[in-house]
Amino acid sequence: MSAETIGRNFPPVVTLDDLAVMNDVDENGHRFELSPEGVLSVMPPSGSDHAVVASKLQVWLFMAGWPAEQVLQALGVRIPGPMSDGGRIPDLTVWAHPIPSTVWLGLNDLILAVEIVSPSSVTMDQVIKLREYAAAGVPRYWIVDRDAAQTVIQHVLGPDGTYEVVSKTPLAWLLQTDPAEHLGR
Repeated sequence: MSAETIGRNFPPVVTLDDLAVMNDVDENGHRFELSPEGVLSVMPPSGSDHAVVASKLQVWLFMAGWPAEQVLQALGVRIPGPMSDGGRIPDLTVWAHPIPSTVWLGLNDLILAVEIVSPSSVTMDQVIKLREYAAAGVPRYWIVDRDAAQTVIQHVLGPDGTYEVVSKTPLAWLLQTDPAEHLGR
């Protein structure tokens, strides 16, 4: 399919419903996200090393008693915007309660959003999503760097509505601790 064909059939304003369809029909594993300002982002598929980090974090939480219905990979979250809502797909999310069956969840019960940095997502994860998640009120945001230690940078939302870095730890060390120490549970 040519760029001209796609452009001709592309909606003039992309909605979260459009995004859900795009994510559903893409056969190449891309992630389609929308900023709260309406900017469309297309991320290439993640590699196996990315999936391993997400799985390690998920197993760590399961082993500590978090139910599967509250620890989810690649789930869409609705980010409130000035004109319409945006939608982001964190690599891992932790919820206070089991979530309803929907494509784009609100942020009310979101405890933690985790992004695992890929070479193509450095600025998106470390700058753009950091700002968006803070503005939306996401209480905890972790970024897992792709350095040798797979450093986990833990951000907690401060009273002024910005994130404070509370910890920078190697993933292997974090996985030896109790998640309750980091999630207030």
